[in-house]
Amino acid sequence: MSRQAGPALLLSAGEPSGDRHGAAVALALRHLAPHLTLEGPGGRAMAEAGVRLRYPVERLSAIGFAEVLGSIPRHVGLYRTLLADARAGRYRAAILIDYPGFHLRLGAGLRRHGVPVLWYVAPQLWAWRPGRLQALRHAADRVAVTLPFESTWFAERGLPTDFVGHSVADRARPGRAEARAALGVTPEGAVLGIFPGIREGELARNWPLFRDVARRMLAEGRACQVLVAGTAGGYYPDASPLVVVRDQPELVLAAATAALVKSGTTTLEAACTGTPLVCAYRSSRTTYALAKRLMTVRWISLVNLVAGRPVIPEFWHLPVTGDEVAAALRPLLDAGSDEHRAQRSGLAEVRQALGGAGAAERVARLAAELAAR
Repeated sequence: MSRQAGPALLLSAGEPSGDRHGAAVALALRHLAPHLTLEGPGGRAMAEAGVRLRYPVERLSAIGFAEVLGSIPRHVGLYRTLLADARAGRYRAAILIDYPGFHLRLGAGLRRHGVPVLWYVAPQLWAWRPGRLQALRHAADRVAVTLPFESTWFAERGLPTDFVGHSVADRARPGRAEARAALGVTPEGAVLGIFPGIREGELARNWPLFRDVARRMLAEGRACQVLVAGTAGGYYPDASPLVVVRDQPELVLAAATAALVKSGTTTLEAACTGTPLVCAYRSSRTTYALAKRLMTVRWISLVNLVAGRPVIPEFWHLPVTGDEVAAALRPLLDAGSDEHRAQRSGLAEVRQALGGAGAAERVARLAAELAAR
């Protein structure tokens, strides 16, 4: 089917992290191609960046089996609406951000109707489910990847990619003195930051381990204070004497001498802040067994994956014990130790590998080129 030059660029996000990525890209596009109309599913950040929302992200993202089942009709309805718009020539191009469960199908449908697709934040096929590679080929004309090793991995499998850098490199970060002053923390002495997770299930599993290790560091005199990176609605039972700091993770990370972090993007945030860390994650036995069967990588932390070597200690093989986590954390709380200095050096290498600031601008340029075809 021949494509008409529609007036809009479809920018689609299905969860809060995608909404933040989408907002940054939208702001970059407003400067680069102000003639383009931006619209699509998203959240508050995208709306504030000038995207005309077609569907609120809060109604799409779901956690838990019942919630996922309940969201299926909404996804189906949105899919049909967007494809009808594409069939009518409404879109000249699309940027699909992460959210593969929905976007793999949507991208293939858009391309069938002549809409070129740029995929931003590739699904982690290098970690598990590499069989979905063919689905990604059908869903995207190009893929903007955020981790340096992804370019090689996808290129070796015949998929065109562009390494645009990771958005964590774009964020302004406070220095340690500034962060401690803002949080009312002593300017001297070792401070431990803990990041047990934000989702209810992972928080319930990780919190007892993280809390108990933190208390041990206080009892041993390894840390003079412990800051918990908490969420607005998170539940942190029996937290005292730890201090829960809600919705200010960047300050907690900057104020910390060292951190205990669950796996995820926060490990890269720590690399950019230069805060030595230990990565730990407790899962259910069912999830662990499934992960062991499906995983195709050696590490779970993005820091080690980017470095291609074990820069930081990580613990996820069951059982994850407080003794092993505490043993790895102790030397990192001493800023003069060899372990602390060596890890800071490794984190600096990771920070450099992430590509520097400007990820959203690079994505915007790729999208503008695609829309001009």
